[in-house]
Amino acid sequence: MSEKTVLITGACGEIGQALVQNLAARGGYRIVTADLAPLAESLRGLSAEHIQGDLVNKVKIFYDYDFDVIFHLAASLSSKAEVATEEAHRINVEGTMQLLMMAAYRSEKYHKRVKFLFPSSIAAYGLPSAEAKHAAGTVAEDQWNHPHTMYGANKLYCEKLGEYYSCYNGQRHLDPNPPTMLDFRAIRFPGLISAFTVPSGGTSDYGPEMLHAAAQGKPYACFVREETKISFMAMPDAIKALLMLMDAPRESLKHMVFNIAAFSLTAGEFREWALRAFPSAQITFEPSARRQGIVDSWPEDVDDHLARAEWNWKPDYDVQRFFDEYFLPEIRKRYQRVSLRSME
Repeated sequence: MSEKTVLITGACGEIGQALVQNLAARGGYRIVTADLAPLAESLRGLSAEHIQGDLVNKVKIFYDYDFDVIFHLAASLSSKAEVATEEAHRINVEGTMQLLMMAAYRSEKYHKRVKFLFPSSIAAYGLPSAEAKHAAGTVAEDQWNHPHTMYGANKLYCEKLGEYYSCYNGQRHLDPNPPTMLDFRAIRFPGLISAFTVPSGGTSDYGPEMLHAAAQGKPYACFVREETKISFMAMPDAIKALLMLMDAPRESLKHMVFNIAAFSLTAGEFREWALRAFPSAQITFEPSARRQGIVDSWPEDVDDHLARAEWNWKPDYDVQRFFDEYFLPEIRKRYQRVSLRSME
């Protein structure tokens, strides 16, 4: 069987690095990576080629590649996007549109479906208040699509662009014998937590930040209220979901955008887990009005029955297994190593 050629943009990020490693371990893929940054040393033997630079300016290069699958992970994330809104729009929307146009062009010209996997976000939702959020409970894909952030607006619009280039570009759905079209598939991720990377200040990072601080014996002031609740997921489950959706037969998919869920926690429950693991932890709550407002607009949990029905989604890590088997053992090892090095 010939290798499939896969493009992974944003390959140097948390999701990107894990995805490169998992695809390489599977075998059968020629992996092309792209990022603003040089490729990490650990990935250099896994990527057949790395394109470094601004994606918006590099997309024209990709017209010469015969991609079977594109994972478009490159993005300006929520907190940064609120500070530099124009640049976030350029990266998140223009970059995505340029890639979609390239993939749609190749799909039509060569009569070959190009799969386009897009990580969307719970930031695509927008509830008007904490009270409305609590009353809404579990939210489905077509509810409360009124994002309050530039990042969320970008993600929601790019979902619509993917649908357009897959179904309506040139109104090809009216053709009784349409040419092959782009195969766009999106996942709305909850807050993602990796045991192997330090949180980077994202809006949903208060949980892992709290635990990293506790493991180091450092005080932590949480930037949301104790009762604040959103959905979270272990990074291995995020990678599993991307690969499952990539593998799903086209005929089994009736939708293009899917929620996925694993477990939902309040900030106070994160604190309880931190204190069980590190009893001397010093954790207080000092809400930031700006960041609290963003998190209050995101649902407490999401309804993922479409993903479960159409491509058999199911997470491996519930909250107990996430802490006991994945997250806590790794951060204990991380900071034990740091402590030992400081004593040398």
